[in-house]
Amino acid sequence: MVEIENKYKIYEKKFGYVNWIGFWTLYKKEVLRFLIVFIQTIISPLITSLLFLLVLSLAIGNDRGEVLGYPFITFLAPGLIAMQVIQQAFSHSASSVMIGKIQGNIVDILYAPLTAEEITLATNLAACTRSIMIALTSIVVFSFIIDLKFYNFFYIFIFTLLGAFILSSIGIIIGLWAEKFDHMASATNFIIVPLSFLSGTFYSIDRLPDVLKSISEINPFFYIIDGFRYGFLGISDGSIQFGLFYLTILSCITWFAAYLLFKKGYKIKS
Repeated sequence: MVEIENKYKIYEKKFGYVNWIGFWTLYKKEVLRFLIVFIQTIISPLITSLLFLLVLSLAIGNDRGEVLGYPFITFLAPGLIAMQVIQQAFSHSASSVMIGKIQGNIVDILYAPLTAEEITLATNLAACTRSIMIALTSIVVFSFIIDLKFYNFFYIFIFTLLGAFILSSIGIIIGLWAEKFDHMASATNFIIVPLSFLSGTFYSIDRLPDVLKSISEINPFFYIIDGFRYGFLGISDGSIQFGLFYLTILSCITWFAAYLLFKKGYKIKS
């Protein structure tokens, strides 16, 4: 009996500060989750952006003046891409948590030797990967349709990353809070979509009344879209430096909130 106990002695597995294998496995699982249905997760947002571009170009025309010194369609295209980046990052993490709760397989993650930091970061990075793929696919397709300008690829990348990370963290929070898909749809329809539409996607905020302009200048969606557009056009509605600082701080705050809720087991642990 003593020999058996010594042979099969139970001990605590040590992973170090980070369980890199578990972290990579969860990240890979989240990436494969959207790649398996890439028509829905990658191509569908592209089609939506193209439809917006087609309808607005036909309704308004490209000869109706300039916005920030560029033709309207050239101004519009980066905003449409950024809008899809925002919405799809939120959708990925929110649906991941929500589906896990409804199907009951979220316990697989809770039982795994992964910390709340590793789970939330892996989910966020997978959402960022999806957003970057959507942005790259859209940029390639749009460049064949319109005269797409490129000013600085760094700003295109950094604002894509920051925007996707923030919205993914918010998606985790909403996914934890929501008890059914109606709740998640309400957050999308009444918060995410309105804020992305009313953040300079289709217009310059210089055309807004002073009150609405002041409100827009505290909307993080505005800085995401404005900074992303700056990477293409080299001109912006707001301060790029302040936008970078604001979004960096906000990304830390939203992730920390998601981490605390997940660690506490908000609505996932009895």
